[in-house]
Amino acid sequence: MRDGAGGNSESARLEAFRALAADLAPRDLQDLMSYPFFSLSKSKRIRPIDYHAGDIRIRVEGTTEHGIATIWDADVLIWAASQIVEARDAGIPTSRLIMATPYEILGFVGRDTSGRAYGGLKAALDRLQSTTVATSIRQPSSRRLHRFSWINEWKERATGEGRPLGLELVVPDWFYASVIDSSLILTIDRAYFSLTGGIERWLYRLARKHAGKQPDGWRFDFRHLHVRSGSLARYSDFAIDLRRIARVGVLPGYRMAIERSRRGAEVLHVRASSTVRIERTVAQLAGRFRIGDNL
Repeated sequence: MRDGAGGNSESARLEAFRALAADLAPRDLQDLMSYPFFSLSKSKRIRPIDYHAGDIRIRVEGTTEHGIATIWDADVLIWAASQIVEARDAGIPTSRLIMATPYEILGFVGRDTSGRAYGGLKAALDRLQSTTVATSIRQPSSRRLHRFSWINEWKERATGEGRPLGLELVVPDWFYASVIDSSLILTIDRAYFSLTGGIERWLYRLARKHAGKQPDGWRFDFRHLHVRSGSLARYSDFAIDLRRIARVGVLPGYRMAIERSRRGAEVLHVRASSTVRIERTVAQLAGRFRIGDNL
């Protein structure tokens, strides 16, 4: 655990925002949904994530002690984004310094509230703080990088008698500025938190960002997906996982099909379930009535 107390603490210079107790819709930051910022494995990852595409540059590094923050750790950031957006829309002043209880965070992301879960939350906060990110996203030039950690500092709060008062954490400028911009935020399905696989979680966020509710959805080349994920898995193993996910259909709100491009490459076609249901209804009605029939 990292303690941000002391004269150099950012929390001493920021007005605290007390997390809202209401049942909030989960919100996610589009950049985090579209690019490889997190490890997709529950085992410790030390090898950095390096991603270059056009003007987009991302490098994510972790420490040997904690490793890179995982996509499950990112649930804390989804919680923070949801809090900030809800307060902003209600006209409540927000801040990069957020105060909450572990119970509130764990409950929001669908975890149990046992002592073991509290320990897992603290480990997640440590990984988020010790993970460093350098990215050109939303910088004036692709040559200029913004460097930050997912959490600048965090600490446990207590009374003078030692009674726990909860947690406080400070999110970085890059994250906070993105969340405040409503054009960069999307609401996600709460069922996302029940996804247990790292690739499933990453793929849902990518689908929500790009396919959305578009009638024809979105098509992703398998090899492009492999690079975009930042996964350490071999391409052949990654492709097996994609086929399994498409066959089982575990992404909430989306249907998947595997197609072939003109060059024979495998392509994942992702479409919103509502769009698929509408097309099936239209097809059923078309089969029921012939042209010239009286309706």
